[in-house]
Amino acid sequence: MRSTKSAFDNRLLQTRNHESLSSSFGVDKLLSPELIREIARTDYSFYAEYVHRGVYRPARHHRLICSYLEAVERGDITRLMIFMPPRHGKSMTVSETFPSFFIGKKPHRRVIEVSYGQDLARKFGRANRQKVEEFGRELFGIYLARDNSSVVNWDIEGNRGGMISVGIGGPITGQGADLLLIDDPIKNRKEADSKTYRDMVWNEYRNTLYTRLHPGGRIIIILTRWHEDDLAGRLLNPELGYVTAEEAAQWTVLSLPAEAEEYDPLGRNPGDPLWPEHGFDKAWLEATKRAVGSQAWAALYQQRPSPQEGSLFKRHWWRFYTELPNRFDEMLQSWDCTFKDGDSSDYVVGQVWGRVGGDFYLLDQVRDRMDLPATMRAIETLAAKWPNAYAKLIEDKANGPAVIQMLQHKIPGLLAVNPEGGKVVRAAAVSPVVEAGNVYLPPPGITPWIHDFMEECAVFPNGAYDDQVDAMTQALIRMMNRRVQIFV
Repeated sequence: MRSTKSAFDNRLLQTRNHESLSSSFGVDKLLSPELIREIARTDYSFYAEYVHRGVYRPARHHRLICSYLEAVERGDITRLMIFMPPRHGKSMTVSETFPSFFIGKKPHRRVIEVSYGQDLARKFGRANRQKVEEFGRELFGIYLARDNSSVVNWDIEGNRGGMISVGIGGPITGQGADLLLIDDPIKNRKEADSKTYRDMVWNEYRNTLYTRLHPGGRIIIILTRWHEDDLAGRLLNPELGYVTAEEAAQWTVLSLPAEAEEYDPLGRNPGDPLWPEHGFDKAWLEATKRAVGSQAWAALYQQRPSPQEGSLFKRHWWRFYTELPNRFDEMLQSWDCTFKDGDSSDYVVGQVWGRVGGDFYLLDQVRDRMDLPATMRAIETLAAKWPNAYAKLIEDKANGPAVIQMLQHKIPGLLAVNPEGGKVVRAAAVSPVVEAGNVYLPPPGITPWIHDFMEECAVFPNGAYDDQVDAMTQALIRMMNRRVQIFV
């Protein structure tokens, strides 16, 4: 899989340059009609604005997508996947518009566009046909063929180029493609969870759609990720056994999560929303997390689908409290400190746990990327907030020893912990307690961060992060051992 990070600076510069053109075209109208048409012929983002008569106003992520699509048109990219959350403009930017531009640039080209259903395919075909009908002559000197111009199958007069749009499994016999565009072959969760349906999509791609591709043809797949074993997953992950490593490496992937994570292709800071100016702001992020749950959020909105159940912590094992016990037999803090400063490092996590008999309660959590001074301030703040959590467990590696040395005379109860065994061994030690229903979490409806906690546990040890799992296992092992000692 090719990285999108190396060319980011150039694309960002192009994006900023285009913003000034867009402003001139949409507001000031300082450009002459001839120059506007010339720009629309060469700049795809500008073309998309032009043919939508100003209704389409591209945001930064749309302009970045457009730069990738231009690379596809030129042939610099021949295999492209675009992952985006629902309702963030992917269809208008790509499926409803790009085929008309791709054909307009070279009218001999043919496009096959496929989606999960015929109705959606008809919408895409009609949208592109209308653009050719209204703007084809003006921009590219092309016309729709009179003898074949239905909304789902149309040609260019005097050329062999044209477009056919079908639902998955629809008839394309005898049709070839210079561009194969697949937009969301999976409609809903029911289809995504059906291996029979996923196999049908794969067989359709491998045995029908791919075989229609002309030499040098391009493929674009745009998806909202529903399942780790979807079409994109099978094409990108050789370990699933469907493709070789060489085949997987052909793909360029542009993944745009709703909430920015590390190495964001737009240069966003972690936690920043993708399209805040359209209402998808931070408040929307938190509300949607609570509404859809951790698994759907990670898959549909962050493009990180994970198995329904983890190998060590299954989702249905967790219990949730609505009221806390009147007292705790034991309370403690558990800290997992980062190895280095900077955005590329792991998170610092501090958790507060309480125990009543054989039941364990996660009471609070701090999780952020922090340098050493910020980590110390966070420990002081959490200690003041939970004064009865006397023991403060800090793993005796990374920044842990420095934290203990600097705070040991300011905060009582700092304990260096040398964990026994690896991360998986420690997780396996506490897994039965979670399975037995003895671990209680805050209610997800009022504690949004618990979604990320459960998702990290679900994909452990194969997820991108394990800091919350480490803090949890450190706390639970300590409290489990202390309870055993009391009764011995």
